[in-house]
Amino acid sequence: MPRELITRNVAKLVEPPRTDTPELHPWTLDETLDFLAASRKDPLYAAFVLAIAMGLRRGEIVGLRWSDVDLDNRVVYVRHQVQRRRGVLYDDDPKSRRRRAVPLPALCIAPLRWHRMRQAATRAKAGERWQDSDYVFATRTGRPVGPRNLYRSFTRVAEFAGLRVIRLHDARHGTATLLTAAGVPPRVVMEILGHSQISITMDVYTHVVQDTQREAMSHMDRLLRKRPRRQ
Repeated sequence: MPRELITRNVAKLVEPPRTDTPELHPWTLDETLDFLAASRKDPLYAAFVLAIAMGLRRGEIVGLRWSDVDLDNRVVYVRHQVQRRRGVLYDDDPKSRRRRAVPLPALCIAPLRWHRMRQAATRAKAGERWQDSDYVFATRTGRPVGPRNLYRSFTRVAEFAGLRVIRLHDARHGTATLLTAAGVPPRVVMEILGHSQISITMDVYTHVVQDTQREAMSHMDRLLRKRPRRQ
């Protein structure tokens, strides 16, 4: 039986399947402020502030150690993340292995100091049951808080405040949007958020620029309409 020779790669004629990118629906600035006000007395308030002000991933937040937090020099070193696999929590490197040092906004300082004081009281109360693991966000016995539990608390506070429930990743997108709208260059936003590719950051940048352009053109529309007619 003669062999049929194919002179070209027919696989190139097939269009590869497209992966749907989930839509992001971050809170508005007013919604964000309402959430922070509602969560002020929550045990994980400092974690929520870090998520909103710094755009840390939930695994990075619960993976923080006190040795990673320099409150005096206002720097957070993102070196770890905590993940859950088959019901077991384990430590891992940050996503895409991108360890980074991120300046700590002033609004994060007081919540972290207060959280450390409250954790010291919890440690004293736990006594010998406390596992000294140095986690910033820990259970009553010193074990790390799971990423899912962080999100459950985040959702509970949002519902209590009467806000629409969003993903923590959407809050991270909101951080990128605010930074970009403030004029922070995309490359700097990329380093702060630990994006693996500048194209991810540029998706946010393009979205904000389009909104800014739309607002600018609305101003132009109003200016042109205000010109008085000649008699």
